[in-house]
Order: sequence, then structure tokens, then C-alpha cells
Amino acid sequence: MANFTEYKVVHIVEGGCGTLLFGASGLPIQKMEAELNKYAQDGWQLAFQTVESKRYMLFWQREAVIITLGR
Repeated sequence: MANFTEYKVVHIVEGGCGTLLFGASGLPIQKMEAELNKYAQDGWQLAFQTVESKRYMLFWQREAVIITLGR
């Protein structure tokens, strides 16, 4: 396991329009990939990630991914 001296947390949320119209829209994989590639160019490495699900506008559930990067 790597010893990091600096951390960064990135929060990426499922789209709200798709959640309202279809009940769920899924996490934006291409956006996650672009964010990770952008940070990797600056020397960041993925340390941990988790998916959270929380209520959205009373009736729907909306997912988000929380990514912890380290370098």
C-alpha cells in the first residue's frame, strides 16, 4: 500500500434530469474517467472510492461516487 502525503476528494453525482424523468440515470462513467485521467496527469492515484445513495426530491434515490485520491 502506498503512503500518501496529500489527499484530494472528488464527488461525482448522477444526473438530476435522468433521475426525475426515468427514476434513475446511472453514474456518469465518462465523466468519472475524464476526471481520473485529469488528476492522474498531475500525479494523483486512486486511494479509495465508495458509492453513496441518498434521497433526491422526496421520492427518488440519486447515486454519487466519492473518490479519494492520494499522492
